[in-house]
Amino acid sequence: MIRSAIAGIGSYVPPKVVTNDDLAQMMTTSDEWIQTRTGIRERRYADEGIKCSDLALEACRRALDDAQMTPADIDFLILATLSPDHHFPGTACYLQPKLGTGPIGCLDVRNQCTGFLYSLTVADALIRAGIYRNILIVGSEVHSSALDFSDRGRDVTVLFGDGAAAVVLSPSPSSDRGVLYTELHADGRFARALCMDIWDISKKPYLSEKTAASADIWPQMDGKTVFKHAVTRLCEVIQHTLDVNGLKGDDIKYVIPHQANMRINQMVAQRLGFPEEKFLHNMQRYGNTTAASIPLLLDETYRNGMLQAGDMLLLAAFGSGFTWGTAVVRWSR
Repeated sequence: MIRSAIAGIGSYVPPKVVTNDDLAQMMTTSDEWIQTRTGIRERRYADEGIKCSDLALEACRRALDDAQMTPADIDFLILATLSPDHHFPGTACYLQPKLGTGPIGCLDVRNQCTGFLYSLTVADALIRAGIYRNILIVGSEVHSSALDFSDRGRDVTVLFGDGAAAVVLSPSPSSDRGVLYTELHADGRFARALCMDIWDISKKPYLSEKTAASADIWPQMDGKTVFKHAVTRLCEVIQHTLDVNGLKGDDIKYVIPHQANMRINQMVAQRLGFPEEKFLHNMQRYGNTTAASIPLLLDETYRNGMLQAGDMLLLAAFGSGFTWGTAVVRWSR
């Protein structure tokens, strides 16, 4: 049976660091307020003129270098984002010529914080089916262009940062290594708990002077609802993933969770009985990079020499939609 495995991984974050103290100069907040509620100390912001596809390009180049491949080796391209270059066409189509892959198929995935897991599941299925061999998956975000830096928007704005991370997925050289399992869920009843209303196509025209002056142009979040469902759903899906695969917590080397809020991840780890050191974090330095957060943390873990071939990893995410999911990966590098 064909399995897929991560053949290369890479990430890129913009050089500009924005601290909590920097944000406190723009809105009524403080480093203590932000850290207490989120665990975030700083994040990265892209300069004006930098697009989602530009950050994705740098991450993809690093993943290809790690895989010892060139763009010509890639058969299919998947880009996950909530901050596309434009409303249409898909941002993967902007990335493709920059990367120089030639006229391969391109797919955008718009599942926000779970975008990487949804992309991984699609790519894994395509490789298992024998349709493609080498698929490049990248999560990329430029949140900083669409945040409200007033007191009205601070609860959302303090969370997010810019960044990108990519993996090359290829057939596994070993039948017991690579992507062993994925599980995806959604519950659209809560779609409006975390959304951006400006793209309401039922309005005619959907953009107007009135819309541009309203709060609809900024992300809106019901924080308490998101927090409650995130903890509940992550606990459920992680436990189900372990049970289905006959795994115990001790079998997992690390949990690589989406980096939304330190309190969410700590509560999930506690309820499931995982030692805190198994739930990895880097949101302190990057904030919530949405579709990039899981591969960014995975790449950092790999670069820090914390992974060995055969290590069992559990990836988990919850995000707007609501959507959530997991993946079990036996590291093959």
